[in-house]
Parts: sequence; C-alpha cells; structure tokens
Amino acid sequence: MKRVCFASPKNYVRADICLSEHIPDRTRSALKKLFEGGGVTINGRPAKPSQGVEEGDEVSLTLPDPVEIAARPEDIPLDIVYEDDDIAVVNKQQGLTVHAGNGNIDGTLVNALLFRLKNLSGVGGALRPGIVHRIDKNTSGLLVVAKNDAAHLSLAKQIESKTCSRQYLALLEGVLKDDGGNVTTYIGRDPKDRVKMAVVPPQKGRLAVTDYIVEQRSQGYTLARFILHSGRTHQIRVHAKYLGHPVVGDDVYGIKKQRFALNGQLLHACRLELTHPATGERMTFTAPLPGYFKEVLIKLGFDLSAVGC
Repeated sequence: MKRVCFASPKNYVRADICLSEHIPDRTRSALKKLFEGGGVTINGRPAKPSQGVEEGDEVSLTLPDPVEIAARPEDIPLDIVYEDDDIAVVNKQQGLTVHAGNGNIDGTLVNALLFRLKNLSGVGGALRPGIVHRIDKNTSGLLVVAKNDAAHLSLAKQIESKTCSRQYLALLEGVLKDDGGNVTTYIGRDPKDRVKMAVVPPQKGRLAVTDYIVEQRSQGYTLARFILHSGRTHQIRVHAKYLGHPVVGDDVYGIKKQRFALNGQLLHACRLELTHPATGERMTFTAPLPGYFKEVLIKLGFDLSAVGC
C-alpha cells in the first residue's frame, strides 16, 4: 500500500480530474474504485468523484500495490512477415489489441506471440513481453517484436533516437489542400474527455512530430502517407484531426456519421525500417493494404496501382 498526499495547486471542477492529473500511472477506472472504496479524502473527509477541489485543499489517497499478472499463450491468427533469433516483424490485423489493459489480459497480440514464438524479451514485464512499440487496436500493420532483452534495448534506443522509421497510409475525410507538410504540436490527455488524446499546451503534453505527403485525392477524400518522428498515443489520428481531415472510420476523432461500414479507422502501418540489433544490417519491411481498405479506395476511384508501401 502507498499513501499519497498533496495540496491541490489549483481549483478543479471534479475530484477525479484532479487525481488523474496527479496520479497519471493509474487508469480512470482504477481511480474510480478508490473513490468507491472510500480511499480518497479531501481535507480529511471521504470524497466523491464529482465534487469540486479548491486550491490548497489537502487531498489524500491510498494506492494498493499493483498486482503482476502474466499473460498466457493463445492460438490467435498471426501474420509474421519476418523472424530470426532476435526479432520478429508482425503485420497486425485490425481489431487486435497489442497488449493487456483495463483488466483484460486475453485476446491480445501478446497472447498470440506467446503461442507462436519460443522466446520474448522480458523488459516490458509479464504483461508486455517482446513489445517495443504499439499500434492502436483498430490500426493495422507492421510492428517489430524483440525476442531477447538485448534486442529490446537496441530497438527501443532506435525508436527514441528516431533511427527506426515508421510510415503509415491513411484515408482522410475531405481534400487536403497542401501536397505535404509537417505537424508539430504537443499531445496530452483531452481535458474534456480523459479517455481521448488532444493537442494541448506545451506544459500539458509531450512533443509530437509528424510529416505527411499526399498520395492521391479522389471524390472528396485524400490518401496520405504519414511519417512518425515521435510515438505519442493516437498521434496520427490526433494530428489528422488537427489538420481538419480526420481518418475515415475513426469513431473517436473522426466524424460521427460514417459513409462506409467499417470496424475501425483506415490507418495502416505500411513500412518499417530498422537496424538489426545483432547484425547491424539495415532492414526494410512493407505490408500491403488490407482488403477492406482497398475496397473503399476502389469505390472512391483511387488508382491502386499507384499505391505503394
């Protein structure tokens, strides 16, 4: 058990918003349980999530020790495009979560990896073995997996130093005017909805840098290539919205009424370049657009022969 006490630095309309800012390593649902169990007090009195907090109020809470739960192998279909003793490169399908979260430890890419591969690095812990970087549940495409700790540390360093290149193709709502450009903002939790991310002031978020290039335009839509220079949560989706052209099929950051029957955003990690952790060889991997993505492009008159990863 861990006791946390602090004086509120400002006024908050809700106590749960106050806690989410000061205890960022706990999920919203976990903080909610603390309130329900009477584990949060303000000025010595049990607090409710909806009550206000004034500057200088003494906030106190007891955090239970985290419980380490190990993921278990599951026979889930997996497209492994490359594998050796140090790394594996996976073309993840849309709808598959990368690793456990929010109390759910089954049905993830990690479970599939544990079933398919003999070894995975332990740097990420028992719930995230082998996971060096992530892509969203409803985003498809490439990610690299580390099979030992040395490979994991090397790959993580490459991502941090931006020598690991990651490119995505996305279909955007509307016609993007410029043929290319750069988006540099700060991304953090949306102050109006803590489940979402948003462009925020520098003191509220982390630097996020994305380049984009228009591939084609057709019938009021834009097919664009995005090149990541940082790895913030939902970065491309947030930056697409920031440009005024959200990703088609994105039910979180996109338009509410979607034209096409989709199970998620049309965003695909199509190209991955890295230096092999053991051999030093520069390697490039590509993954073609999934069928449902191509079908929408065909309906809209895009030239698939000119779409390359």
